[in-house]
Amino acid sequence: MDSLISTLAIWALPVVLAITLHEAAHGYVARHFGDPTADLAGRITLNPLRHIDPVGTILVPAGILALSSLAGAGGILFGWAKPVPVNFGRLRNPKADMFWVAAAGPFMNLLMALGWAILFRIAMAGEPGDYTLPMMKMADAGMQINAVLMVLNLLPIPPLDGGRIAVSLLPNRLAWGFARLEPYGFPILLVLLFTGVLGTILWPLIAGFRYLLGAIVGI
Repeated sequence: MDSLISTLAIWALPVVLAITLHEAAHGYVARHFGDPTADLAGRITLNPLRHIDPVGTILVPAGILALSSLAGAGGILFGWAKPVPVNFGRLRNPKADMFWVAAAGPFMNLLMALGWAILFRIAMAGEPGDYTLPMMKMADAGMQINAVLMVLNLLPIPPLDGGRIAVSLLPNRLAWGFARLEPYGFPILLVLLFTGVLGTILWPLIAGFRYLLGAIVGI
């Protein structure tokens, strides 16, 4: 039980920040390109309470962490926040601007992963103390959850960000046809998850990103 509580305490802040700031970034970029929907809904904010989904932000990540801790094995930790409302029709150039709105979330995860990596490097180089190891563990958790969310969301499956990026880049006829897959995107993702295919795809990409991140900051 103590191990489970410690694990949840270490992961709580990185998970909440990774998921909520990902969503806020979508809203901020959408406003920049002409759609104030998220702004009017009060979703362009650093307040995580405005973005938390009780199931996706709390129960699902906590459940995965609990099962991993009790089983002594790792799994793909992921979750979601309340989607930021974006009216793509209100963007100044809907198809082209969709690229930047969709890419904003993974890019925010990239920045956060880099920030946690720098914190890990600072903690590693500092004097050993009561807070050094917990800080390093939290920073490692921050790198991991942001790596997972960035890579996962870049998969070209609508409505993931990668799917919407693909829609923005494809020629019109192919784009509209591909966009029609969006209602089936989440079931497809669940099938990939429970068959193990998702992990087979994601883990090498996540490991490669973590290696590159470590090389950049010297850890």
